[in-house]
Amino acid sequence: MQPLQSIRAPIAAILIIQAFVLVVRSMIQISLRERGIDTAFAKDLSYLVVPLLLAGMLYPILKVHKTFLLELFSFRRLNMRLVLSAIAIGVLARVAYWCHLLGSISFGLLTNSDSAAIAGPFVSFGCPPAHVFLLGLLVWIGLVPAIEEVINRGLIQSTLMDRGRWFAIIVSALLFAAFHTPASMLFAFIFGIVFAIQFANTRTLWTTIITHATYDGLIQFDWRCVQGTWNPPISDTPMLGLGVAYLVGLIVSCAAIAWLLTRAGVRDTPRTQS
Repeated sequence: MQPLQSIRAPIAAILIIQAFVLVVRSMIQISLRERGIDTAFAKDLSYLVVPLLLAGMLYPILKVHKTFLLELFSFRRLNMRLVLSAIAIGVLARVAYWCHLLGSISFGLLTNSDSAAIAGPFVSFGCPPAHVFLLGLLVWIGLVPAIEEVINRGLIQSTLMDRGRWFAIIVSALLFAAFHTPASMLFAFIFGIVFAIQFANTRTLWTTIITHATYDGLIQFDWRCVQGTWNPPISDTPMLGLGVAYLVGLIVSCAAIAWLLTRAGVRDTPRTQS
């Protein structure tokens, strides 16, 4: 397998365009909310303009690197082992998130100061209307992973590769996290590193898109279809037994992700595209 190339795409211009498009998307989302459209549906509906605006504004950059990007989407680089590994990494990442969240509650690191809050645990199931749920799946399983992976891995990380593998991985992960909400930036940075290592090892965007889509798909399921409440009284925490169990789950999930990443490909020295 050939080493991962380094290209010369204008990162600053890409980031400015990306920021501008997301601002436009936010303005459309606000407008839709003012018209009485549900928040979640407005958020997904407004995202439909993102691929159109990005494709138009990034066209000169995409045209220059068309051959390189098409190679990253070549099915020759994909096999069933990589597909299954990519899906497993996405599932394990979501498991790690929940272990972290529930473990933090168990140890008393996350508390609810509202005395009227339902202690729980209470779990119910109920998906939103079909058109809302299907649009969410289209956006978060189809559009978001493809767009973010092309920009952050295909263009930005590939441009940084001539400065060193780990420089490209860390900086691309930082830039990836910068376009997330403050509350999710840390986890986005960690997950961005996972994506970046996966991309560097496999030399294909298919693996990172599959992992990204798997993770986001699980988010759609547990955000929209599962309603859970657990606010144990402060007097009941820490619950050491549960906390340790979730901590072990977190460690095992992260270790499994690391193992799968090492099995995903080999590491080579990058070469610059002429």
